[in-house]
Amino acid sequence: MRAVNLLPGDESAGGRKAPPVPVLVGCIGAVLVAALLAVLYLSASSSVANQRRALEQVQSEYAAIPAPPAPSAVDSQLPKEQATRVSSLATALGQRVAWDRILREVSQVVPSDVFLTALNAQSPTIAPPIVETSTGLSALPLGFVVSGCTYSQDAVARFLARLDVIPDLTGITLGKSDSGSDGASTSGGGGTCPKGLLTFSLQGNVRPSGATS
Repeated sequence: MRAVNLLPGDESAGGRKAPPVPVLVGCIGAVLVAALLAVLYLSASSSVANQRRALEQVQSEYAAIPAPPAPSAVDSQLPKEQATRVSSLATALGQRVAWDRILREVSQVVPSDVFLTALNAQSPTIAPPIVETSTGLSALPLGFVVSGCTYSQDAVARFLARLDVIPDLTGITLGKSDSGSDGASTSGGGGTCPKGLLTFSLQGNVRPSGATS
């Protein structure tokens, strides 16, 4: 009777059964992922180490910088000298007066029947000293005095009112007003007026630069 082999062909040949393809693909993918993670970890560790070394180098260089020297006595006096100079400059600027503008304004308001004989003016100070008057009252020193002559008290009043509206002048008042003598010329506070005219003197102060009314 003839023998029949009932075993499978692979087993009868003595070989093993090959694993399926999806299993091989999964194993290879896992190995690749693990290798990629290892490479990334090593790269990150190397970058952190480099940055740490750079930080340590910068810290060592900063520690090697010498401390700044203490300020000298000259340096400590600079702020005080600067404040003094600023104050002096403010004082000088406060005393600056545009005399050409003031004289032009005065010339424009002189009435046609008023003749000026003298004009005395001086720059204002930031804090003018107080002086005692003959009446015992305190008053500011006069920095603007104009004298002249005219025909009537009305002309003096008009001139006084016009000077009072000039922005650069302040505190304009009547100093004196005398009737002229019929027989001789009269003095107008620095000049001579013809006989028979009324002499007057108006006084006040020049407003400091930058001051408001």
